[in-house]
Amino acid sequence: MKKKHEYCCPIDATISLIGGKYKSIILWHLIGKILRFNELQKLVPCATAKMLSQQLRELVQDGLINKVIYPVAPPKTEYSLTEHGNSLIPVLDAMCSWGKKIIVTS
Repeated sequence: MKKKHEYCCPIDATISLIGGKYKSIILWHLIGKILRFNELQKLVPCATAKMLSQQLRELVQDGLINKVIYPVAPPKTEYSLTEHGNSLIPVLDAMCSWGKKIIVTS
């Protein structure tokens, strides 16, 4: 069982879950979609396969995404948002809107 983490504030709790280098981007691409590893790799080209795997593993452990492995050759793995992950959509939308303003003014 995972040890309960103590947070100094609500923002600390949020950042601890989505603050990884590519976690927010992964979550954004999974909104309303089921994607395979290779599809995610194309959508997050800056991430190495090792880093993408690590970020996905952490998101699964934190209950934000589902990982389904189909027993076929070669193995087929699909990722999707959990209900808990879907609850982050307003946060991700706000981050996207804020980021668009930064891009326009830069």
